[in-house]
Amino acid sequence: MNAPDLFSSPEEVPAEKAEPRPSSGKKRGRKPLSEPYDSEVLRAIADMDLQKQYYGIGEVADMFHVNASLIRYWENEFDILKPKKNRKGDRLFRPEDIRNLQLIYHLLRERKYTLEGVRKKLKEERQAAARQFEMVQSLQKIRKFLVTLKEQI
Repeated sequence: MNAPDLFSSPEEVPAEKAEPRPSSGKKRGRKPLSEPYDSEVLRAIADMDLQKQYYGIGEVADMFHVNASLIRYWENEFDILKPKKNRKGDRLFRPEDIRNLQLIYHLLRERKYTLEGVRKKLKEERQAAARQFEMVQSLQKIRKFLVTLKEQI
């Protein structure tokens, strides 16, 4: 069997090589605004007991179900994210940084703010946005409790 010549014309390429590869089902890029994000992410993080003093970027990315590159991007975009860095340059996130990430995630993914809108909201009304986020979380906990109570009846 002879290998196809690299300089051959497209007609000479075997048919199995000319066909596109089947997609794996995953879409790249950002989800459309019409598609809802999983709000369970923030509930799971809120239920976590953040006992460690520092978390690596991989752990934080796993908590939020996002790529580490997105966490690094948010760090560049928002002034409230200031993780510590060791001599090697690894980012170490404190529980305070994770709470700030929760707020950013909530505004971007659940409330559908733009990056500029989140920046503006955090600059002008950071305390109000944080209080509102905490209220939403506590109301979701109450709702979850009431739903389980209703199921038991």
